[in-house]
Amino acid sequence: MSAGAKQKKPYQTGIELERTVRVCYPAGEGELVLRTERDWHKNVEPIAVSEDKNTWTFEVKADQPFLYFKPCLIRDGEFRWSVGPNKLLLMAEEGQRASFPFFFSSELGHFSKLIEFPSEILGRNHRLRVYLPPGYDENDLASHPVVYMQDGQNLFFPEEAFRGQDWGISETSETLRAMSAVEDFVIVGIYSGDRLRDYTNPGYIAYAISLAEEIVPETERLLRIENHRRFRIVWGSSLGGVVSFYTVWQHPQIFGTAACMSSTFSHKDNLIERVLSEPFRDVAFYLDSGWPGDNYEVTIAMAMALVSRGWIYGHNLLHLCFPHAEHDEKAWGLRLHLPLQFINGAVARASRAMAPVLGDVA
Repeated sequence: MSAGAKQKKPYQTGIELERTVRVCYPAGEGELVLRTERDWHKNVEPIAVSEDKNTWTFEVKADQPFLYFKPCLIRDGEFRWSVGPNKLLLMAEEGQRASFPFFFSSELGHFSKLIEFPSEILGRNHRLRVYLPPGYDENDLASHPVVYMQDGQNLFFPEEAFRGQDWGISETSETLRAMSAVEDFVIVGIYSGDRLRDYTNPGYIAYAISLAEEIVPETERLLRIENHRRFRIVWGSSLGGVVSFYTVWQHPQIFGTAACMSSTFSHKDNLIERVLSEPFRDVAFYLDSGWPGDNYEVTIAMAMALVSRGWIYGHNLLHLCFPHAEHDEKAWGLRLHLPLQFINGAVARASRAMAPVLGDVA
């Protein structure tokens, strides 16, 4: 290369790519601009602002397939960068998703106090604890997908969890957020009562009705969560995976996806037989297990049953197995990021937009 010749970037494209970015922040709080890696010192001004002043649209250009950017707020002459890592923008993605920045809050998510309310269906109190993503309180324009997770006492805090091992949900969520790999979730941990009754047949019949008719309305009253079934996920491990599968299978008008880890299919349930004999449901499933000794055989049998009835691998079904993974909270926490990406990862979401499933919405 001759002296003075300009070296090509490692990821440089042959053409300049363009796309729009929508940024939402409550009106009256100031003016928004973007800064991008093309020049972190130069403002990108909006090309449009919505009538209610809540949504700002920007046009950006890049000579590579991706671009890192940050929304910035100008208020009373003060310039503030949004809190958290730089945002990753994929130049080939349709500009449908909006960014919901925050400027005055912690970079970390936080947990609610324990929520208790009576269940007339089960004849006892429900106990819930909620993980709220960073910026939830500041940017109240954002609504989030919601995950209803069984065995809530094992999810968040070691002092509550079985054998002192929680799932590390907040750490995984914050890592995925830094990667721009998934959208933020609200995660509702449902503390178990009599799990041997509630998570198996016939007890899971009433439990699933309570989840659909009591817990969903109460959480939608308390939280800013999406009210489309596409954004309601039921999740569990072991027996909790069984009741999660049953709940989504039995109530597809309420829930869109079940994430079932190391599930004890066919132990006090007839779900494989039901999949093989009942009509197709427009719902999605994530199934996984360790091997050996972690319900591997029944999990792959369930996956095969779903494939035989029309579920499409990678679209509305994902099955994975993990050699030598144990049947415990540590193992489930280590692979927590995988179902989150299947459910609402950037690539999975774009794929479903091209071939809709679950009445998918942009």
